[in-house]
Amino acid sequence: MSAELSWDWLGLVPYGTALEQQRERRDQVIAGHDSEIVWMLEHEPVVTTGRRVVADMCSRETLEAEGIELFETERGGLATYHGPGQLTAYAIVDCWKRGMGAKGAVHAMEQGVIDWLATLDVAATRRSGFPGVWIDENKVCAVGMHFKRGISMHGIAINLTNDLKGFSMITPCGITDGGVTTLKKHSKIEVSPEEAAKTLGPILIRNLLNPTCMMTSRSRQAG
Repeated sequence: MSAELSWDWLGLVPYGTALEQQRERRDQVIAGHDSEIVWMLEHEPVVTTGRRVVADMCSRETLEAEGIELFETERGGLATYHGPGQLTAYAIVDCWKRGMGAKGAVHAMEQGVIDWLATLDVAATRRSGFPGVWIDENKVCAVGMHFKRGISMHGIAINLTNDLKGFSMITPCGITDGGVTTLKKHSKIEVSPEEAAKTLGPILIRNLLNPTCMMTSRSRQAG
């Protein structure tokens, strides 16, 4: 396996298309026919769910009446919303061979976002029991991944300039004692997904490639 890992900007991609592309790329990585990759992109309005049952989920018809698609997926986590102005990063990475495991991969993705926000002088943290990245009491980045033979897919979604209305249709990630925010709303920083990808991409790669550094960061966080 190559020690190298790259990222690519895909632009605005329908969620269903991106989901199939991830599955196909992961199968190719498993078969040894293609390389690992981190894809950066954004989606039209869509609500996605993971493997767990979402008790208070509104109907597909209700969402579609608002112009929002619904997809049920294999990732971890509950319901979340994606839309234009939000940066999504999908990691098709052999996390077992790279020494991370599932928890380590999630941690690496979260840490990449925390490190990236720090370059903008925005302090972000984790919240015990709630995967993702938080600014104060509000969630700015969701995370949900799936692993097959050690290789991940799905990833993170960072709220940059997106409209938060779509989150009002669901209970985002099951959160009942906190809200959802965007980088623009919190810090008045306006950056497009494509612009953000250029600086976030290398930081995500750094964290995914350096599990030793990542585990050290986790120990400091826990202490």
